[in-house]
Amino acid sequence: MTWHWIGLTFFSITLLPAGLAMATGHVPKRLRPRLAPTPPRGWAVLALYAAAPLNSLPRLAGASPTIILVATATAGIVATAGCAVAAIASHRTASAAS
Repeated sequence: MTWHWIGLTFFSITLLPAGLAMATGHVPKRLRPRLAPTPPRGWAVLALYAAAPLNSLPRLAGASPTIILVATATAGIVATAGCAVAAIASHRTASAAS
């Protein structure tokens, strides 16, 4: 139970602010050439962040195993969608640069 709280706190402190900043386009100028396109990558980071609460909150609340299983499967789907968004954004950027 303690590890769920630690993981939730860690991901909330690191991924949530970074994802929100990237999704709104607030990135330091020196990182802009590396992170183009920034907003889709921000949404991808937020999707990866969403997996942490979806996985840990039902467990912390003492939900039934069925609800925990559904929440964990949903977290996996959301994380996979975030990875797909990042891959598509990177592919489009590489295609546009060619």
